[in-house]
Parts: sequence; C-alpha cells; structure tokens
Amino acid sequence: MVHDPATLAALLSGAGFIAAEEETAELLKCAAGDAQVLDSLIARRLTGEPLAWITGRISFGDLEIRVDPGVYVPRWHSEALARRAVERLPRNGIAVDLCTGSGAIARTLMSKRPAARVVASDIEPRAVACARSNGVEAYLGDLFSQFRARSRARRPRSSASCRTCRHPTCRSCRRDTFAFESPLAYDGGHDGTAILRRVLADAPAIPSAGGAILLELGGGQDRALRADLARLGYSDVSVLHDEEGDVRGIEATLAYSATTDS
Repeated sequence: MVHDPATLAALLSGAGFIAAEEETAELLKCAAGDAQVLDSLIARRLTGEPLAWITGRISFGDLEIRVDPGVYVPRWHSEALARRAVERLPRNGIAVDLCTGSGAIARTLMSKRPAARVVASDIEPRAVACARSNGVEAYLGDLFSQFRARSRARRPRSSASCRTCRHPTCRSCRRDTFAFESPLAYDGGHDGTAILRRVLADAPAIPSAGGAILLELGGGQDRALRADLARLGYSDVSVLHDEEGDVRGIEATLAYSATTDS
C-alpha cells in the first residue's frame, strides 16, 4: 500500500473520509514507521472501522481518552455538554455520568474538579472496562440502578448526563456508525426519548437538593421533553446549542427530593 502522507491522504479522501489529512497523521503515528503495521491499519480504516478503535485513543477537549474496540467513540459535540457539566459541578460535589461509554465526560469532570466525587455507569461490559482504564469509577448497570444502594451521601448530586440520539438524526451519521458501533449507543426508543424520559423520572429518586441534570440530545427532543420536565418539577430549563446553532442538549435543575437517608 501507499506509505507517503500525501498519497495516503488522497486515498482516504477518495474513500470518503472527510478529515483525511488528520487521519493520515494519526495512522502514521500509530504505525511508528512499521510498513506492515501501517498497511494493516489502512486496510482496517478502509472498511469503515472507527479510527479511534484502530489507534486506541481520541482527543476529547484537552484530554486523550482511551477507546477500546466495541466502545462508543466520543464525539466532538459532546465536549460542550462536558464543559457545561464542569461549570455546574461544585468543587466538592458529586457527579453521575450515565451511559458513560469510554468515560470521556466523567474523565473531563474528574480533571477539572479533582475534589469532586465522579461515578459512572453503562450497560455494556466493554464500556465499563474501558471507562475504568481511563481512571473512571464506573459500574455495570442500567442507568441509575447501581447508585440507588450507593446514594447515602449527604452532598447534592451535581450532574448527570445521558448519551442518546433519535433515529432521524442517526440516519445522517457517518457510514462507520451503524456498521461497527453498538445500536445501544443510539437507540433511544420509539421516538428517541424513551431513555431520556427514564432518566428524568428516576433522577429525583437519588437523594439530591437542587442538583443539575444535563441530557445530550438533538433534533426536536428538547421540545418533546417539555411536558415531562414540567410534570416532574424541574426548573431553570435551558437548551444547549453548538457553534452552528444545532440543539445538542438540555440543562435543568432538580427540584428538592423528598427521598432522604434513613
């Protein structure tokens, strides 16, 4: 195969990869001058396998995150939600990162709020193992299930994030999305909000007092959740947009929970 940067970049570009020059640099760095290894890496990428699975890492904000094969690859548009979660997390607060994947958001919170307690969960064993390899205190379980028995802490839970995507939005994803990554990372239920609604309903059951909740979503999901937010007593609801004005999440404040420690 080709080994010089210009030809390799042209090959990747011709195969439909948008950031061909950046990917070329990543593949060359990963191969470390070994031509046979480089050939293998190129062949894998041309099948559409996520670059992060091939190189084993990805940049997320100012961090380098390990990403194992089979684990959801963090996207750049999640960085805004992570930054906002940092702003909402008190220095000695508690954060719960749901559907953590590789643990990118949890790791961001840990790096910016080192005195805070950050825990995470995911339903995929590979994701939990990967998050732990990134230094995250991650548990295997469905959403908040692992934390109900652990929620004796008397400090407020500061933020929770849930990663999901509705079906129409997913149809515009890159070709490597559904060919390789688990459908669990994108399947939000019939209208794309089933998991989000579960998070909103279950969050108050974890003892808290005025904590924040941040949900990653897109399209019209923010409008679809307005009735749930009002019914469940959330306040200060705001929509998070990216630099291009697209909806990327919602932020709200939890009402005081009547659940208390025994």
